[in-house]
Amino acid sequence: MRKSFRFLIALASLVLASLILSSVIPAISAQTAAPEYKPKFAGDPARSDSEAAALGYMRVVLRAQRQFNKQYGHYATTLTELVHSGSFTKRMVDPNRGDYTAGFKGKKDSFILVMTPKQLDAQHRSFYAEDDGKIHADEEKPADATSPVVK
Repeated sequence: MRKSFRFLIALASLVLASLILSSVIPAISAQTAAPEYKPKFAGDPARSDSEAAALGYMRVVLRAQRQFNKQYGHYATTLTELVHSGSFTKRMVDPNRGDYTAGFKGKKDSFILVMTPKQLDAQHRSFYAEDDGKIHADEEKPADATSPVVK
């Protein structure tokens, strides 16, 4: 009789624990899901905070290159040359940009800037820009000049 009572207590405890876990796990999952992205400005093309940061970095580099070209008559051939052009800082020379890695190839008459995500998906597209100032994006492969332009 005592063994069956212990068995019933254990079984009831197990059922109660299962019920508690079944109600807690979905709540935890909902909290850990990626929060919905809130655009930073009207017309923001980013799909996540990581993309917003990557696009912001690209815009700073593009503005700095435009200013550098206007001042010196050619584009910077390295990111280090861009330091103090526009709002480009020494800290921005580091290619590690959070969830992205910046790639830069410069010549005096042109340049290419790419932002490669550490994980390529719908919220972490790859980006590409060159001296025409247009930013291209692709969520399936590394972006290039043929990728759609970011609006």
